[in-house]
Amino acid sequence: MPATTTRQLTALSTMDALQIHGQLNRRRFSSIAALALASTVLPLRAAPGQGHLPLAGALDDQLSAALRQGSPLIVMVSLDGCTFCRMVRESHLLAMAAQGLPVVQVDWRSNRALRDFAGAATTHDGMVRRWGIRVAPTVLFFGPQGREVAERMVGSYQPDFYGSYLESRLEQGRRALRG
Repeated sequence: MPATTTRQLTALSTMDALQIHGQLNRRRFSSIAALALASTVLPLRAAPGQGHLPLAGALDDQLSAALRQGSPLIVMVSLDGCTFCRMVRESHLLAMAAQGLPVVQVDWRSNRALRDFAGAATTHDGMVRRWGIRVAPTVLFFGPQGREVAERMVGSYQPDFYGSYLESRLEQGRRALRG
C-alpha cells in the first residue's frame, strides 16, 4: 500500500480512513514491538570481538609465562553482572589478550579453584579477599613472586581515557620488570 498522508485520509470515507489508520497503527506497533524484543535479545549474543578472558587457574604458571614474554601478568578482578567490568573487558582487555598479552580474569565471589603465585590451593574469591579488593573492576599488574609492579586500576575511570591509563600502567609494570 502506498504511503498515505493525513490530507489523503480526509478525502476518503470515514470507514476507509479508520481501516487505513488501524493498519498504520498496527505497523507502528509491530515495529516498536520488534525493536523492544531485539533490545532484550540482542545483548545476550556476543558481538564480533567480544568474548571472555581466560580465567585464572594456576597463577604461578600464568605469571611464569608472562614473565618469559617480558610482561607483567595482567589480572582483572570481575564481578558477575558488573556493567563496568564488561566495558573494561570488552573495550580494552580482550584486545590486549588477542595481541598476545598475558591477561586473565579472577571472578569475585566465585568458589572456582585457583592456585596462587606460590602454588597453594585457594579460590578466586579467596584471592580477591587476600588482595583486599573492594571495587570491581580492579586491574592488577604482577611481576616476580606475585608482587604488584604497577599501580592498580580501581573502578572504571573515564571511558575516553581508560585505554591510555591502562597502557601507562602496563608500561610502568614493564619498566619495573626491566629495572
